[in-house]
Amino acid sequence: MDNGPGKRVIVIGAGIVGASLAYHLAAKGAKVTVVEAEGIASGVTGSSFAWINTSHGEPDPIAPLRGAALQEYHRLETQLPGLKIQWSGALSYGASSEASANRISQSQIRELEPKLRNPPQSASYAAEEGALDAVATTHALIAGAQASGAKVLTQTPVLGFRSHGSTVLGVETAAGVIEADIVVLAAGTGVAKLIDLLKVSLPIEASPAIFIRYESQPNLVRTLISNPEMEVRQTPEGALLAAEDYLDDALENQPAAIALRTANAIKNELQGVVSLDLQSARVGFRPMPADGIPIIGYLPQVGGVYVCVMHPGVTLAAIVGRLASEEIIGDKPSPALNPCRPDRFFQAQ
Repeated sequence: MDNGPGKRVIVIGAGIVGASLAYHLAAKGAKVTVVEAEGIASGVTGSSFAWINTSHGEPDPIAPLRGAALQEYHRLETQLPGLKIQWSGALSYGASSEASANRISQSQIRELEPKLRNPPQSASYAAEEGALDAVATTHALIAGAQASGAKVLTQTPVLGFRSHGSTVLGVETAAGVIEADIVVLAAGTGVAKLIDLLKVSLPIEASPAIFIRYESQPNLVRTLISNPEMEVRQTPEGALLAAEDYLDDALENQPAAIALRTANAIKNELQGVVSLDLQSARVGFRPMPADGIPIIGYLPQVGGVYVCVMHPGVTLAAIVGRLASEEIIGDKPSPALNPCRPDRFFQAQ
């Protein structure tokens, strides 16, 4: 197997994680082919609130990854002008944020968010956090990968794997077999079915969440606001974006119904809302490993397969793309990825 630049790598999945992997692999000289069953950013990436949020409750085995995430996005911004990141900061208040650091006063909250009707006495403010346009970022990463020679095949489902013994040598598609030295599984919730084709399994659940987009007037929200009533941010173009938990399949909890309730909550929380017209409300299915920790690394029992599936994918995509590409191209294990290894699910097997 070729262990340096020129290694043939297939990345299955063209969401933000797969796109980051493709970009970093191609930049290091790998011969990359991205294989996507549908279109670029057509999965949960296109239905993501896309908050680059590095805070997490303790204990957090991937704290080093979260800590490095912001720096990696700032680095990518210098390389890819197409990245659209708003470093607006995140304002959080409510029961879950009471113990958070970086507390600010009510007067400071008013300065940050003058449209809030009833700002709390204090809140947590993470000035370094932000949000991105996940679809535009994914396209920018794919374009960057192509500029380094990567091939991108959309509307190309993987039908199976080409193997010799227990080692994967490529993937089977309707257009034929694509040979590879390494196959990277970065297809989000689709990784579970791909793993099944290899006669092994990983506990990956599809965790639903609702992503809502409204057309509104500009300058309603300056930061990203997260409180018990709403989680909202506003794009430079004026669209107001909201994220809500998926409750159940009941009629009153369908995405459009939840979007209506969320709109009312936003109007109650913010003053001066002239218009709030629903553009879309849809469910995105986040890939959630059973223990909540990303699954990143070579698949045990099967040679030539590297798994890369995680939540939060948007936050971690940049740093994981770099570290995983270094492992794949340079055979240089990253200690920061050690808690994420797939081996943990095979130890008792």
